[in-house]
Amino acid sequence: MKPTVPIIDLSPLRDPAGEVQSLAAALRAACHEVGFFYLAGHGVSEELQARLVSLSQAFFALPPEEKQQIHISRGGRAWRGYFSVGEELTSGKPDLKEGLYFGAELPPTHPLVEAGTPMHGPNLFPAQLPALRQTVLEYIQALSQLGQQLMKALALSLGLEGDYFYRHFTRDPLTLFRIFHYPPADSRPEVPWGVGEHTDYGLITILKQDETGGLQIQSQGQWIEAPYIPNTFVCNIGDILERMTGGFYRSTPHRVRNTSGRSRLSFPFFFDPNFNAPVRAIDHPFARQVAPGEPVRRWDGLRLHEFEGTYGTYILGKVAQVFPEFLLFLQQQKANDR
Repeated sequence: MKPTVPIIDLSPLRDPAGEVQSLAAALRAACHEVGFFYLAGHGVSEELQARLVSLSQAFFALPPEEKQQIHISRGGRAWRGYFSVGEELTSGKPDLKEGLYFGAELPPTHPLVEAGTPMHGPNLFPAQLPALRQTVLEYIQALSQLGQQLMKALALSLGLEGDYFYRHFTRDPLTLFRIFHYPPADSRPEVPWGVGEHTDYGLITILKQDETGGLQIQSQGQWIEAPYIPNTFVCNIGDILERMTGGFYRSTPHRVRNTSGRSRLSFPFFFDPNFNAPVRAIDHPFARQVAPGEPVRRWDGLRLHEFEGTYGTYILGKVAQVFPEFLLFLQQQKANDR
């Protein structure tokens, strides 16, 4: 029987009379068995989502030279802005996508910005589309709130207190937001994958996708499609949540190939631990259900469960593989600061 991606309704979490235990059980099964699920009942405005799509389409329709005005190389340590097709790598190979990088909008006086912390700071927005700024920041705020709710549900699914992750890891989370545009696969035959096989880095990814399709998930040894379902998000476990749960929750490989013959948009939002949070295994009642040796078997050979350090150390190592020039930039900045 071909595996499927389950649908989880989050609305009981916001209802005082909601069946939270059933929600926790369904979420536990999805995260342990598949590592992916559709999220319904999320409460994010459909009008906001539609506005985001419309403005994103308008941005990617701009001439290349206008998009380059906010190129990611101008984002400094915050590493925000636009990149063109082929600039982002997966496993050392160019992706067939262009995109925009955003994150929490932080002023120069924020302690992490003053400290020169990578991936923190202001965003870059196109002057040609002033409404995009308000819409993106509104969406980041809405998804940040949803991320906290989802982490509460995940804590309950692991038999922990609802505020466990908030108290230990996500009081001040690292939130990163991307808008990706995937041209049709036949537009660049030498770059077959919109994004190749990979896993995400942090706790949880909340993905809005359009009706085009193309997302594929590796489940039970086979690749399955994750088609569009109206007003749902596709969510998946990241590496660090797999590490924290001792492999009970799975950071599942996935990839994208746009064979529709038309453009595809996707909007991944990454809800991750605080940049300086130590990565460690957590004690939860289901850890015993992980088979001996299971946590170290990964598609990429990474011995994830041996990693020790902060989340910042982990994600910078990963980002340097996607954008090698970012690592070079940080090294140069460090040399200049001496």
